[in-house]
Amino acid sequence: MYTLSNRLKIVSLILIILGAVLWGTSYYSSHHVTKDDVKAMLADEASHGSHGDAHAPEAAHDTHASEDSHGQTDSHSATADHGDEHAEHVMHQIHNRPYSALYVAAFFFMMVALGALAFYAIQFAAQAGWSPLLFRVMEGITYYLLPGALIVLAIAMFAGDHIFVWMNDEMVNPESDKYDKLVAGKSGWLNTTGFFIRGLIFIGGWSLYRFFARKFSLAQDQAPEGDKRNFKKSFRIAAAFLVFFIYTESMMSWDWIMSVDPHWFSTLFGWYVFAGMMVCAVTVMAMITIYLKSKGLLPQVNDSHIHDLAKFMFGFSIFWTYLWFSQFMLIWYSNIPEEVTYYVTRINDYNLPFFGMIAMNFLFPLLLLMNSDYKRIPWFVIMTGVVILAGHYIDVFNMIMPATVGDRWFIGMPEIGAILLFAGLFLFIVFYAISKQPLIAKGNPFIKESEHFHY
Repeated sequence: MYTLSNRLKIVSLILIILGAVLWGTSYYSSHHVTKDDVKAMLADEASHGSHGDAHAPEAAHDTHASEDSHGQTDSHSATADHGDEHAEHVMHQIHNRPYSALYVAAFFFMMVALGALAFYAIQFAAQAGWSPLLFRVMEGITYYLLPGALIVLAIAMFAGDHIFVWMNDEMVNPESDKYDKLVAGKSGWLNTTGFFIRGLIFIGGWSLYRFFARKFSLAQDQAPEGDKRNFKKSFRIAAAFLVFFIYTESMMSWDWIMSVDPHWFSTLFGWYVFAGMMVCAVTVMAMITIYLKSKGLLPQVNDSHIHDLAKFMFGFSIFWTYLWFSQFMLIWYSNIPEEVTYYVTRINDYNLPFFGMIAMNFLFPLLLLMNSDYKRIPWFVIMTGVVILAGHYIDVFNMIMPATVGDRWFIGMPEIGAILLFAGLFLFIVFYAISKQPLIAKGNPFIKESEHFHY
C-alpha cells in the first residue's frame, strides 16, 4: 500500500504557496494599471514600432484633418476619443490576463481528471484484460475531478465577463451601446443561470459515477471468490456513464471553452476537446504508474503495460491532430467571416504558440513514439509525456487567451503561478487518494490476465 510521503506533501505545499504568491502578485500589479499607464505604454510601443500598424488609422486622421480650425478640432477630438477607447480596451485586456491564466490552468488539470474517468469507464465497458493493474492509479487521478471542476466553475463565476463577455448584461440590452445582436440571439443558452445549472449537472453526474465506480471496485476486492456482482454493476454503470459523458463533455466544451468566443462555433469542438483531454489523461497515468513502479510499489506492472499506455498516448495524439486539421481546414477553406476570424486572430497574434503546439502535440509524439521499442523505455515515455502535457496546456491557452487578452499575451508570472498552484493541488489530491487503498484491484476478475499481460 502506498503511503503519502512527507516529501511529496512538502513539494505540493511549496508549489501551491509559490503559485499563489506569483499569481496574486500579478493580479495586484495588473489591476493597478490605469488608462494613463496604458497610453504611455502604447506611445512607447508606437515609438519603437511595436503594434505600429494598429495605430495607423490614428495617424491617418491627423494627416487628413481639415485645415480650418473647426474641422481640425473635430478631427483631433475624434482621434483623442479613438485613442481613449483603444487605451481602455487594452487596459481591460491587461486586467483580464490573471483571470484567464488561472482559468486555463484550472481547466487543464480538471480535464486530465475527466479524461481519466472516461478512460476508466471504457476499460470496464470493454472488459479490458490488460488494465486492471492500473485501476487504482486511474481512480486516484479521478479523485481530483470533483474539486477541480468546482474550482473551474467558481473561477468562471468570480471572473464573470473578464473571461465570458456574454455575462455582461449590457450585451443583451438593446438600449445599451454595448448591445450585440448575435450574443443576444444566443442568450437562451448563454445566460449565467443556465451556465451554472448545467455546470452543476455535469459535475454531479460525473462525480456520482466516480463515487459508485470506486465503491463497487473496492467492494469487489472484499467479495467472496466467484462473486462477481459488484463487477457486473461496474460494467453496467460504466456503459450508462459513457452515454452521459459523451453528451455532457460536448456541452461542457461549448459552455466552458467555446463560449469565450460567443460569435464563433464549430461542430467538431466537443470532439476536439475530448481528444486533448484523453491524451493528457493517459500521459499522466503513464507518468504516475512509472513513478510508483520506480518506488517498487507496482511490481506486477511490466514493460507491456507501459507500452500500451504509450501506445494510447501515440494514438490519441494522432486522433487530436486529425480533429485539429479537420476543424482548421474546413473553416479556413470555407472562409466564412464569422468562423475564419477565429483562426486569423490566432495566426496573426499567436503565431508561435499556435503552430508550436502542432509540433509538440503531433510531430514530437509521432517521431518519438512511432517505434515500438521506445514505448517500453520509462524515461523516454516520461520525456515525451512532459512535452505532450506542455503542448496541450498551450492548446488550452490558445483557446482562451485570444478572446480575453488579445495580443497582450505572454507566458509570465500569472501563467506560471497558476500552473504551479494547480499542479501542487493536483499532486496532493491524487497521491492522497492513491494512498487510501491498496494499489492492486485484487478482486477484479481480469486481474490475473493483467498481471500476466505481455505484448
